[in-house]
Amino acid sequence: MTDERQPIRVLVVEDDPVAADAHVMYVGRVPGFVAVGKAHTGAEARRILDRTPVDLLLLDLHLPDVHGLQLARSLRAGGHHADVIAVTSARDLAVVREGVSLGVVQYVLKPFTFATLRDRLMRYAEFHAAAGEASGQDEVDRALAALRAPTPAALPKGLSAPTLQRVTGALREAPDGLTATGLAEAVGISRITARRYLEHLVDTGRAARSPLYGQVGRPELVYRWVPQGR
Repeated sequence: MTDERQPIRVLVVEDDPVAADAHVMYVGRVPGFVAVGKAHTGAEARRILDRTPVDLLLLDLHLPDVHGLQLARSLRAGGHHADVIAVTSARDLAVVREGVSLGVVQYVLKPFTFATLRDRLMRYAEFHAAAGEASGQDEVDRALAALRAPTPAALPKGLSAPTLQRVTGALREAPDGLTATGLAEAVGISRITARRYLEHLVDTGRAARSPLYGQVGRPELVYRWVPQGR
């Protein structure tokens, strides 16, 4: 995105107030995007869309008054043409296929990190910026590839996906959090390695750390999982 382009206007539609605030914050941290509002129901989303220009919906599919795809369908019928990034914990591929015809350009599975959403938004921005007439098939393919083929975010050197999955599972099952020592014992890795994985989760917004007081010597850090919504 260049400075001369207008920011992409995003409406966050999410019934969980904490998750909605987090998603608005995430959108605001991505250059070229601005959150123009948030809605907690389908009806509230319609009211905002009737009075506010919106380019993109960050749409939770499980709203209290309507399914997200039903909302997208009614918006299309009502003349609203904003694209949709669907946010859901459901993994039903039939829902994914149905969403394609309703303007759903990306799916983000809960729980997700800021890095995941940033990747999807930046890819959408590249697709959104494509204008004019394509010079040929290659240019069309490149525009679609930017939207449809996101690559997994690379882990820092020395970290592996299987171990990260075990670390994440252990942390999510510890409501009071874990220290690096406690995680090392739970997962079967060294304390230094456990600390690296925990710090990676903090860097990606999936964990928070705080000092553990009440012991002799320097306070140890305790890490807790940060829920990302439903």
